[in-house]
Amino acid sequence: MKASVLFSGGKDSSLSAILLDQFFDVELVTCSFSVLPIGDIAKEVAEKMGFPHRVLKLDDEILENAFNIIVKDGFPKNAINYIHHKAVETLASDDVAVIADGIRRDDRVPLLTNPQIHSIEDRYGVYYICPLLGYGRAAVNALVEQYLVITEGQSDDIIKADYETELREVIRQKIGQDEIDKIFPSHVQSRVIGRVK
Repeated sequence: MKASVLFSGGKDSSLSAILLDQFFDVELVTCSFSVLPIGDIAKEVAEKMGFPHRVLKLDDEILENAFNIIVKDGFPKNAINYIHHKAVETLASDDVAVIADGIRRDDRVPLLTNPQIHSIEDRYGVYYICPLLGYGRAAVNALVEQYLVITEGQSDDIIKADYETELREVIRQKIGQDEIDKIFPSHVQSRVIGRVK
């Protein structure tokens, strides 16, 4: 059975793919609005990971709605959760059997609610799996040290293939860099640059 893992090129989605590889035929799927070439970034990481990869184009209306949410709220949580929900729905409608992501136990973004998960599974006949849901940050970091080589830095410095990257770019284009600095808290991102041999 194939598992389609939502893939940003970061450590969490990469680790999820490794954990699922013993049970499924794993493919990595990067959702993109084509605002930036994030699919190319993810493809490069996927090749280093040894998994097949594809890009799934999301509807521009999803990005526009997320932009409106984030500007209204003044913080990213609801906008990114909205994009994630729509990405999972879009992938579920793409004739897949299993959808997985890199959500950890202590994540708040992106995150689906149980009713959203049940609705997607029931409507599309898919399984939704979060292999890292029982793992906290420290446990994930310990596994990453054993299996992945990563680079880390602030969000503005580490370009990866996640929803935030393109959302930041749309904010930059429409209302400027200063708004990005107000809306997004400073936080560290990771990008995988290889597997431990």
